[in-house]
Amino acid sequence: MPDSGFLALFLVGLLGGAHCVGMCGGIVGALAMGSPARWSMHLAYNGGRILSYAIAGAIAGALGAAGLGLEGQVPARLILFLFANLMLVALGLYLIGVTRALAFTERLGQSLWRRLQPLTRRFLPATRVGQAFPLGMLWGWLPCGLVYSALASALAAGSAQRGALLMLAFGAGTLPNLLLAGILLARLNEFVRRPMVRWTSGLLVLGFGVYGLLSLPYLLEAS
Repeated sequence: MPDSGFLALFLVGLLGGAHCVGMCGGIVGALAMGSPARWSMHLAYNGGRILSYAIAGAIAGALGAAGLGLEGQVPARLILFLFANLMLVALGLYLIGVTRALAFTERLGQSLWRRLQPLTRRFLPATRVGQAFPLGMLWGWLPCGLVYSALASALAAGSAQRGALLMLAFGAGTLPNLLLAGILLARLNEFVRRPMVRWTSGLLVLGFGVYGLLSLPYLLEAS
């Protein structure tokens, strides 16, 4: 995955903000109620959530790297590269407004989430940083089409470290929406929902994916 993937995933996290708030907004709103250490709670929750993204990215990157180390690694590299760029195209379409483009991915993590969700009750209601951080780590595994599609890029990263960094870039993009939820959320949501903003960002991410797909023949020649 080229370095442009970092920018693409950051934009996906940032411009997919409405989806992120829909998935996590209730938890974020609860953290803001009745807690004088509001910013500390938000930072702890989001820090835990993004750490889980990085862990998932490292796992995906390591699995992808292991696949590349097997016999016949050139076809494996091409398949991973193709898959990652197809998911970038899907993410671009999602940002443009084709909201069902990622629906199939959210079914992939339902089994894991059924096992993790009961653990979140141990930290609710979260009134301390020590509760918010593990709650964020658990919530980071919530089945989410944006997260799983971003993980496709981590699969093709080539290493655990690069996979973790890609997911950190994605997590950093999601941070403004959730960190400011309930404070500046209305204005931020108004901005990211503007058709020009969504189309521009969606076409940019889609362009990264199309560029990657168009470079496949050159990879075939090089292999």
